[in-house]
Amino acid sequence: MAKKQFKAQSKRLLDLMINSIYTNKEIFLRELISNASDATDKLHYLSLTDEVARNALKDNKIKIIADKETRTLTIKDNGIGMDEKELEENLGTICKSGSLQFKEEMSEAEEKEAVNIIGQFGVGFYSAFMVCDTLTVKSRSYKSQQAHLWESNGVDGYSIKECEKESVGTEIILSLKEDTEDFKYSDFLEIYKLRSLIKTYSDYIRYPIVMDIEKTKEEGEGEEKTNVTYIEEETLNSMVPVWKKSKAEQTEEELNRYYKDSFFDFEDPLFTISVSAEGVVSYKALLYVPAKTPYDYFTKEYEKGLKLYQSGVMIMEKCSDLIPEHFRFVKGVVDTEDLSLNISREMLQQDAGLKTIAKNIEKKIHSELKRSLDNDREKYETFWKAFGIQLKYGAIAQYGIYKDKLKDLLLFWSSNQGKLITISEYLKTMPEDQKHIYYACGETVAKINSLPQTELIKAKGYDMLCLTDEVDEFLVNVLREEEGKDYCSINSDKADLIDEEDEKKTEKAREENAEMLNFLKEALNISDVIISKKLKSHPVCLSAKGGVTLEMEKYFASLPGDDKEKVKAERVLELNPDHPAFETLTKAYNEDKEKAKVIAEVLYQSSLLIAGMSVENPADFTEKLCSLL
Repeated sequence: MAKKQFKAQSKRLLDLMINSIYTNKEIFLRELISNASDATDKLHYLSLTDEVARNALKDNKIKIIADKETRTLTIKDNGIGMDEKELEENLGTICKSGSLQFKEEMSEAEEKEAVNIIGQFGVGFYSAFMVCDTLTVKSRSYKSQQAHLWESNGVDGYSIKECEKESVGTEIILSLKEDTEDFKYSDFLEIYKLRSLIKTYSDYIRYPIVMDIEKTKEEGEGEEKTNVTYIEEETLNSMVPVWKKSKAEQTEEELNRYYKDSFFDFEDPLFTISVSAEGVVSYKALLYVPAKTPYDYFTKEYEKGLKLYQSGVMIMEKCSDLIPEHFRFVKGVVDTEDLSLNISREMLQQDAGLKTIAKNIEKKIHSELKRSLDNDREKYETFWKAFGIQLKYGAIAQYGIYKDKLKDLLLFWSSNQGKLITISEYLKTMPEDQKHIYYACGETVAKINSLPQTELIKAKGYDMLCLTDEVDEFLVNVLREEEGKDYCSINSDKADLIDEEDEKKTEKAREENAEMLNFLKEALNISDVIISKKLKSHPVCLSAKGGVTLEMEKYFASLPGDDKEKVKAERVLELNPDHPAFETLTKAYNEDKEKAKVIAEVLYQSSLLIAGMSVENPADFTEKLCSLL
C-alpha cells in the first residue's frame, strides 16, 4: 500500500516534535499510557448512554508487553478504539487531538464534567519516535467489527490497511532503535526499567497497568524438589494515591510510608498536611515538613518544589511555582485537573489556576505552623531548630515584603526567661516604662550575656533578645517595630538605659575629656572614641556608628570574594569613666602621651576580643600588654 504523507507541514513539524518539544526520551511511555487511559475513559463515558459501548466494556486494564527477541514494546488497551477514518484524522494529522475533540463534544452536550481527559494537544503519541524506528498501531473501534493497522517510520509518512483484531481497543507497537554509545534503547525492554518509569510517571493512572512477569517457585519435597517457572500477571501501578483518599481513610502509617518512599527520608515527617479544595480551582494536596534539615538543604543543588499531577499523571517532579521560597523546605504533591499545560506537558503555562493553588498552599502551611506554635510548642521548637533560619531569610527577602506574613512565626531567645519566645510574648512581659524591644547580637547566648553592654539592661530588669544567627541584624532592621515599640540594639545610644542624672554626668565627662578623646581617636585611627553610657563595671566596649554594625561586618567578612573588604563598620571605642583603667589612661595622657597610646591600644584590642572579633596583630598586642604589666 502506498504511503500517505502527514498533513500540517509534516516533515518539518514531526521533526520538531521528536527532537525539540520533548527533552526526556523516557517521557514517551507516560504519553502512550495516558492515551490508553483516555481511550478507556471515553468508552466508560459513552457506556452511560450507548448500549454498544456498554457491551464493549471489559475488565479494563492497560497491558505492557516487552519482547527482547523482536525488540518491540507494546502498549495495549481495551478502550474506545479507532476506525479507519479516526486513524486517518487522529494519527495522520499532527496536533489533531481526538481527546480534545471528544471533550469539546461533551462540552456542547453540557456533560463536560462527566470525565476528565488528559491528552488535548495530539502530539504525545509522536514522542514514541524518540525511541523507535517503526511505530505500528492496531485498533478496532467499539462501533466496528473491522480492525485497521496504522504504520509509520516517521517523517516519511504512514500507511493504513485492514487487519485482524479480536477485541475492541488499541495496540501500539514500538520497534525500538538500535543501541548507541549515547543511549541504550534496549533498557526499555527491561522489567526493572518499565516498572521504574510507571512508578515515576503513571503510578496513579486509574486503571491497572499490567505485565506478564516470569517467576519461579519450588515444587516437590526433598531430593525431588525442583524450581518451576510460571507466568504471573503483575499490576505495576498503585492506581489510588493516598492523597485522593478521604482523611478518614488515610492512616498515619500510610502517610508516613508515602513520604519516606517518595522523598527518600529515613524519619517520619514532623508535620503532615492534607488539603482537599473545591471551587474555581479544585485540587488535592499532601504536604510534609521534614523532621530534620536535609543534608543538601543549604547547597545550590537543593531544588524546592512539589510533585505535580494531573489526573494521575505526573507532570513535573518539582514544580517550584507551587511553593514560596520561605517555605522551600516543604515537600509533597499537588493533584489537579484545572491546569493549563504547554504542548509537551513538561512545563506549565503561567495561569491564574496555578497561582491560586500556590497562594492557598502558602496559607495552609502558615496556619499549620501557627497552630503548632500555639498548641504544641515542643514540636514547633523542633521545627524551628531545623528551619527557623529559613523563615528569617524569608522575612528579609525582597526588602521585607513577606515580613508581615512570617513575623508571627518567628522565635527569639529571651535572656530573662531563658527560652525561645515570640515577639508577642516579649511584649506581654514588658514593663510600662520600657520604650524599646531590646536585642543584642553575638555568636552564642552565653557570649551575649557576658557582653559589658548588657549590665545596664539587666540592672533595669528589662528582657533582651539574644540574636545568634548572621541574618538577625538584618531581620530586626526589616521588622523595625511592633505595636509601637521599635527594635533597639543595646549598643545604640538611643537605648535610654541610664537616668537623667547619669546622662548629665556622661555629657560632662565627654566635654571635660574632649581633647584626650580626639587624641585617642587619631592615635587608634578609628571612627571615634567616646565616654560610654552603657558601661557599669567593665572598662571598655566596642560599638559602631552608621548603617553597618559589627555583626554585619562579621557576616560580610565570612562571604567569599574581595568585596567583603569594602564592608566595614565605623568602629567606636567606648570608655567607662568610672573604671580605674580610665583614670590610668587620663594620667598617662597628661604625663606621657606615648604611654597613653599604648594603654589605648591595649584597651581597643581588648574591646575587639570582647566583641568576638580578632585582634589585628596578636604579637604586638601581647608585647604592649606585657610592657604595661
